[in-house]
Amino acid sequence: MTVPKKYFHDRLVLLLLTADAFFAVVVSIWVLLRLNADKSIVYVVSYRPTNKANVFKHGNSLGILAFIFFAFFQLAFNILLSIKVYGIRRHFSLAILAMTLLLIILALVVSNSLLIVR
Repeated sequence: MTVPKKYFHDRLVLLLLTADAFFAVVVSIWVLLRLNADKSIVYVVSYRPTNKANVFKHGNSLGILAFIFFAFFQLAFNILLSIKVYGIRRHFSLAILAMTLLLIILALVVSNSLLIVR
C-alpha cells in the first residue's frame, strides 16, 4: 500500500490523526487507572435494559480492557482506511478520521460510566 504524497502534508489530516491518537491513549490510561489490581472484583461490562430485574451484565476485568483494544483497533483500521481513500476523495478520508474521533470519545464515555457503576 502506498501512502499518497500529500497525505501527511495535509494539516487537517495531521490534526485529526493527532487527536485520534491522543484520545486512544487517554482511553487506555483512563481505563488502566480505574481498574483495581484485585482479581476478585467483578465489573459491570454491559448494560442491557429489558423487563428483567438484572439489567447489568457482570464480568471480569477483560471485559473492561476490551475498550482499550477497541480504541487502538479503531485507530489503526481507520487510519489505513483513510490512507486508501485519500487518493480518491480527500473529504471522505477526513470524514473517516472524524468518525474515528467520535468512536474513541464514545468508548471513553461508555467505559467511564461502566467503571463508575461497578
